[in-house]
Amino acid sequence: MDPYLRDVLDVLLRMLHVVAGIAWIGASFYFVRLDLALRAPKRHEDADAGVAGEFWGVHGGGLYHSQKYRLAPAEMPEPLHWFKWEAYTTWLSGFALMVVLYYFDADVRLVDSDAADLDEWQAIALSVAGIALAAVVYDVLCRTVGQRSQATLAVIGTGLVALAAWGASELFAPRAAYLEIGVMLGTIMAANVFLVIIPAHRTLVAAMDAGREPDAAPLVEAKNRSVHNNYLTLPVLFTMLAGHFAFVFGADEAWLVFVVIAVLTALIRVFFNRWHTGKREWWIPAVAGVAVIALAFWLRPEEPEPPDVATPVAFEDVQLVVAERCATCHSGVSAPLGVQLETRAEIEARIGDIERQAVLTRAMPPGNATGMTDDERDVLAAWV
Repeated sequence: MDPYLRDVLDVLLRMLHVVAGIAWIGASFYFVRLDLALRAPKRHEDADAGVAGEFWGVHGGGLYHSQKYRLAPAEMPEPLHWFKWEAYTTWLSGFALMVVLYYFDADVRLVDSDAADLDEWQAIALSVAGIALAAVVYDVLCRTVGQRSQATLAVIGTGLVALAAWGASELFAPRAAYLEIGVMLGTIMAANVFLVIIPAHRTLVAAMDAGREPDAAPLVEAKNRSVHNNYLTLPVLFTMLAGHFAFVFGADEAWLVFVVIAVLTALIRVFFNRWHTGKREWWIPAVAGVAVIALAFWLRPEEPEPPDVATPVAFEDVQLVVAERCATCHSGVSAPLGVQLETRAEIEARIGDIERQAVLTRAMPPGNATGMTDDERDVLAAWV
């Protein structure tokens, strides 16, 4: 794909993805917070009308009174607001970004010969299959194990996420492996909305329009899936942001790092959800804080051994390596993140980035697409 066209699509799709994601996550977090903070209605008339709980809030210069019905009011209101397009738009724009950035440039961004010897079409096929398989396996587990125990489902689900993270790290470039897991989990979340939550709401509305008692089972399952989405949100967000942190996705056991971070972020959601019910369990952020500090020490790159060089490295040798292995991407107006490595001044200004990305974490070039050798990395290390 033309680099400039790719950048244009990147900007447009990323903006759409972020804006839609904010809307989806904001609505999701708000309704979970609302549901957990509901209190029994104070007016007998409301209870008799089927109100299960109520919530009073203040925002934007006014007071708001929200009520949740056990099933539905005696008469369906008009208009009835649905929350679905935020989820659909987030997934569609996110998958489009995956296609534009990783599938169209699979040889650079998705394939890494150090991970697996795959052709471009093989890597793309495995990526798409993994995304679809994740949604199917999760749905089957919800309809079997989840019907008996949500706790058991959580344990098995965490184990399968760990397995998927390890598998992705064995197949794809490190940065792409994290994103693959993020798309898997994001697809599960969007599928929950499309296949379970919205159909349950349609069943509810249809039953009320027909004047019959709605079946509570689909509504219970929709509530469970909504809670699952709540806990998956932060791990997915981390995979979207992790591409900026080479010391994370470039770690020796990057898949395990992701699993630890996913558990910690889900634990933070536990803290806030308990908070919404009036419980202050401060041990949760304390444990998470200690774990983050331990993780930071674990991920700290080891200082490389000084290269065995007889004479100081001349800049011309460094410039040759950069020109052959780095400048193919890092040149012109379409250079990633505006990082240009064409002149001596530009290269010297990025000496810290070169050390971190090409020497310590070896995250660059992506998937080692340009074939930088160990000897060339030693040249860069000696120059640094």
